[in-house]
Amino acid sequence: MSALVMGPMLRHVDATSAAVWVETASSAVVTVRLTERAGSDRGASADGDDRSSWQARTFAVHGHHYALVELTGVRPGERSAYEVLVDGEVCWPEPDSPFPASTISTPTEDAPVRLAFGSCRTSVPHNAVGHLTHGVDALRTYALAMADGESGPLGHVPDLLLLLGDQVYADATTAPMKEFIAARRDITEEPGDELADYVEYAHLYALAWTEPALRWLFSWLPTLMIFDDHDIRDDWNTSAQWRAQMESTTWWHGRIVGGLGAYWVYQHLGNMSVEARAQDPLWAELQRRQQDSPDDEADLTAAVDAFAERTDRDPLSYRWSFTHVLGRSRLVVVDSRAARQLDPGNRSMLDDEEMVWLDGQVTGDCEHLLIATSLPFLLPLGLHHLEAWDEAVAQGAWGRRPAPFGEWLRQVLDLEHWGAFTRAFTRVAGMVTEVADGDRGAAPASVLFLSGDVHHSYITEVDRPSGSRILQLV
Repeated sequence: MSALVMGPMLRHVDATSAAVWVETASSAVVTVRLTERAGSDRGASADGDDRSSWQARTFAVHGHHYALVELTGVRPGERSAYEVLVDGEVCWPEPDSPFPASTISTPTEDAPVRLAFGSCRTSVPHNAVGHLTHGVDALRTYALAMADGESGPLGHVPDLLLLLGDQVYADATTAPMKEFIAARRDITEEPGDELADYVEYAHLYALAWTEPALRWLFSWLPTLMIFDDHDIRDDWNTSAQWRAQMESTTWWHGRIVGGLGAYWVYQHLGNMSVEARAQDPLWAELQRRQQDSPDDEADLTAAVDAFAERTDRDPLSYRWSFTHVLGRSRLVVVDSRAARQLDPGNRSMLDDEEMVWLDGQVTGDCEHLLIATSLPFLLPLGLHHLEAWDEAVAQGAWGRRPAPFGEWLRQVLDLEHWGAFTRAFTRVAGMVTEVADGDRGAAPASVLFLSGDVHHSYITEVDRPSGSRILQLV
């Protein structure tokens, strides 16, 4: 028998499909089986499929074993309890679990969607010391409240959880992570007690996501994610100079390859719909190998490493941004880290191809348009102008001599939000204004920017005489 190491995590869910992600202790066949079904019309699905179980063989990366089970042909508006079997043995729910049953709920086309979102979570002990240094774990507290039967804000349980970056901290490790690193290598040599490779990332994700209350929350609340800097390293891709500094070290290559590879496995793989996943080159390679050898576990280690190295070297080769339908509304999740264009004199938060893609997604004809970007698009005006001024200084607007000071200040004060990429900010602001004015289809009721990163919460609104409301929620 192969036990679950992590998961199940319920990821992308739409009206007719769901994705369940797990990590197992060894090679296995993973089955997701619906046990109690309620809602919908109880007839067969649109394609005539009325299955109650789906399975997938694990694949391996650097000695770890994963499966993503795609539940297809499910019915809209159905709520189903489920269990996870590993090699035919029920491994979830765990015996004598104090938590309610894990369920999968598919939406209907016009149902309202209630979204919870947050960012920047460090895994520390849930005791007085942890509370003093990091505060109370909001996500764990939320999970415990849900388990106790609370309905959440406004009296409704959320339909979707959106994690907007810094799901893990690769550069600010906790004591348990430091112990794991020290048992593997000499931490007096770079990168010290920061993460060095994929195996250490795998352990960091386990520390972050195996706490019992969180594990239960992730098992029933569909979750989408996008990275921010600490998933890789503080100020990731701040500038061309920052990038050159990292690439001159002995350890950066291992960090970026391990970090992006682990991100694809642990986070991005579950963001995609069934259709989008079928077009993903790494997933397609996995399907090809599994079809060629259906009884064997495919080892994707070399393929994942090569993929991660390529996406870092050539950002145009892969898109981490994605979209998601929210009933009558639409969510656009923007990669504001890996897609940056850092060439001096031609800086942009998004490279040209990514900007064209975003331009095609920012349209009306929806109830609400939500744009999720880990870094706040709208900062307090003083900070926005400071970042724009610093960008100009670093780019030589006042001559070559002050430019190094501008770069130094940018890195020291983390002046690398949208305001520090003036050209990109102006272009996206134009897109959003056109949507809000009804120039890109019927104007939505609101355009909402959802962000994190700054370790405090705020809401701000653009002062507009007419048209849709434009707000930033952090």
